[in-house]
Amino acid sequence: MAAPKKVCIIGSGNWGSAIAKIVGANAAQNSKFDNIVKMWVFEETVNGRKLTEIINTDHENVKYLPGHKLPSNVFIGRVCDTMKDKIKTDALGMSLIKGVDEGPDGLKLISDVIQEKLGITMSVLMGANIANEVADEKFCETTIGCKNKNHGVLLKELMQTNNFRVTVVEEYDVVEICGALKNIVAVGAGFCDGLGFGDNTKAAVIRLGLMEMIAFARIFCTAGPVSSATFLESCGVADLITTCYGGRNRKVAEAFAKTGKSIEELEKEMLNGQKLQGPATAAEVYLILKHKNLIDKFPLFNAVYQICYQRHPVTEFISCLQNHPEHM
Repeated sequence: MAAPKKVCIIGSGNWGSAIAKIVGANAAQNSKFDNIVKMWVFEETVNGRKLTEIINTDHENVKYLPGHKLPSNVFIGRVCDTMKDKIKTDALGMSLIKGVDEGPDGLKLISDVIQEKLGITMSVLMGANIANEVADEKFCETTIGCKNKNHGVLLKELMQTNNFRVTVVEEYDVVEICGALKNIVAVGAGFCDGLGFGDNTKAAVIRLGLMEMIAFARIFCTAGPVSSATFLESCGVADLITTCYGGRNRKVAEAFAKTGKSIEELEKEMLNGQKLQGPATAAEVYLILKHKNLIDKFPLFNAVYQICYQRHPVTEFISCLQNHPEHM
């Protein structure tokens, strides 16, 4: 029988801690996985104690996921400057990060960055997964994007519970790009809320945003054909809806429209050290679309960029909906 696979969670914010609850419980019950799950965090001091010490002794991330006990088999190792050369080449990686990195021509998938730096095979997990609700064990679905079917089966065993249902699809790049692009649409939804428009307008933002997500994926995701079916998984339409009604991007964008404060100011005021992904992703997407002369075909994405970074009045956001190519 193969040796049990060791599991390590890199990062311990709100989402990493919620996932640690699931992974810790599953690893403890499944002989395919080593019983000890390690977690790496950036060291912080909370009420005079090291965060690593609090998690190791009290089994609770009091800063990012208060009120939830982590399984006693989840431990912490200090984050190194680099993980390179400390990970076996046959390790399987799975990114749960809904964002993008900067490439020479704009957006680059986080999983590709990790794969290049560490030389390991990467998959992704994305879905309508608000961390606190996952930690509360409220029912939700998620999507794993994994090219290798055998790896997909193993990762599903590690992640799935009765209340956290996993579907595996092969289009890993589409799954990941959904996780990034929906944050741009959520900023648009927040603008609508801040401007006092109703649910009909927000529904239009979500639909037009989804159309732009699909069109962009077909330009960007070149690993294989992009099927519409992936957008009907949790990583697509479900994550888009939940982010446009909850989530930090919507919330900060609403405050931006109401207060006139900058995105940077609001991020500091409202997010307790967390980062906003929507505006930054819009900037990366803008670079790619400009490079390919396609900005006119993505008016919603472009409007979010122009309003966040080029001081276009937020009140002009609605005109991008009224004059959308879909309506011509």
